Amino acid sequence: MSKTGAQGYDPRAFKALTFHDATARFREAADTPRAYLERCLETIAEREPVVKAFVSLNEASARAAADASAGRWKAGRPLSAIDGMPVGIKDLLETKDMPTEMGCKAYRGNFPKRDNPAVWALRQAGAVILGKTVTAELGGAEPGPTRNPFDTTRTPGGSSSGSAAAVAARMLPAAIGTQVGGSIIRPAGFCGNVALKPTQGGINRGERQATSMSTHGVHAGSIEDMWQVAIEIAERAGGDRGSAGLFGPPRAPAAHKPERLIVLETSGWPELDASSKSAFERVLRELESKGVRLIRRASHPLVEKLEAAIADAADICSAITAWENRWSHRNLVDQSPDGVSERAKGVLARAEAMSLSDYRAALIEREAAQLSHARIAPLADAAITLACPGPAPQWSNAAATPRPTGDPVFNYPSSMLFAPAVTVPLMGVGGLPVGVQLMGQQHEDARVTAMARWLLQSVPPVVVD
Repeated sequence: MSKTGAQGYDPRAFKALTFHDATARFREAADTPRAYLERCLETIAEREPVVKAFVSLNEASARAAADASAGRWKAGRPLSAIDGMPVGIKDLLETKDMPTEMGCKAYRGNFPKRDNPAVWALRQAGAVILGKTVTAELGGAEPGPTRNPFDTTRTPGGSSSGSAAAVAARMLPAAIGTQVGGSIIRPAGFCGNVALKPTQGGINRGERQATSMSTHGVHAGSIEDMWQVAIEIAERAGGDRGSAGLFGPPRAPAAHKPERLIVLETSGWPELDASSKSAFERVLRELESKGVRLIRRASHPLVEKLEAAIADAADICSAITAWENRWSHRNLVDQSPDGVSERAKGVLARAEAMSLSDYRAALIEREAAQLSHARIAPLADAAITLACPGPAPQWSNAAATPRPTGDPVFNYPSSMLFAPAVTVPLMGVGGLPVGVQLMGQQHEDARVTAMARWLLQSVPPVVVD
């Protein structure tokens, strides 16, 4: 296990917790889901007091589910490839056996006693729902207590803070997160996980459909587990209303080498620290040495047009989401004025200063960016960029800290484009993870996953001080 401290992470040596390679032992009776769960609980007992990834744990229910799974594996009748897998659920999603408090004082004690469709689907597949993971308040920017497992003075990112940290700390092989701006991919990048932010609507959000860019996704220790969790959910619960849902094979797609990749700088490139920029350029040079052609903004006008279309992604995404949330957040503040942070109230105030015309203008800009993205499809297999703007920043909940869980600047593009994105842990910078992400065209989740798998298998991790 990696140590906790400022030099705690080396992508060449760190071994994440995985589940897909345990099932053969279940079949052979050399291991059981219950024993696997107990090992997870031992790690949680060791690391949770410092990492603080969980809001609640349901150990009794998890043990009962693991025992039931063990019986199915012994009988040779598992419900799915993730039967017996311990999974964490971000505390924005409803669970019938644990409260759903959304990281918000106003929701303390909220216990609707029903399952989000993704949670229901996981139970149907035999997964073991172990606990609720910490979310930033209401899925926004006000941080929870969770710390980065590789340096506990730093944030794990957000808003899927606990999901990212629980996987990175080897407490769980997989956890569910959500993303509106950058809440899956950024914390995965900060924590050294693989993660999938699917095509918009690919996984049924159930009660979480208030905003047009919110997306369920998966943090995991391996591509195999990441894909398996996502596809098992989609096969049972489908996608959002009106969406065709996640497309792809019943097992993780085989590794596939991309022929051409577009290098997206995004508006985050000028502010990126020198070490992270150097590490990323080394990854790009390694790709070129393996015969992958890289297309940059200066080498093709359509790429430059896309860069221009996403340059204001942060403002566009923030405006759209704030407007769409303002009704529910206004009600919440009116009902519980002391139960919502000043940071969230500030977002609400900005939303209430918007007009319908402002919202419409943001939607038009988003649609224009999506058209620009579609036009680059013939140029390359996918786009490659960073998953996060360098190593995780210091943990802070100070009001003066504008982005306490980190800047989503490299994540807003995939959110506004409704595009699938997969992040992989290919870089260590100053002893901390910095992820690399691939972004594809809508509904190319499986294709992007296959290329991400190739990156992990073929590109040596880069480490810089």
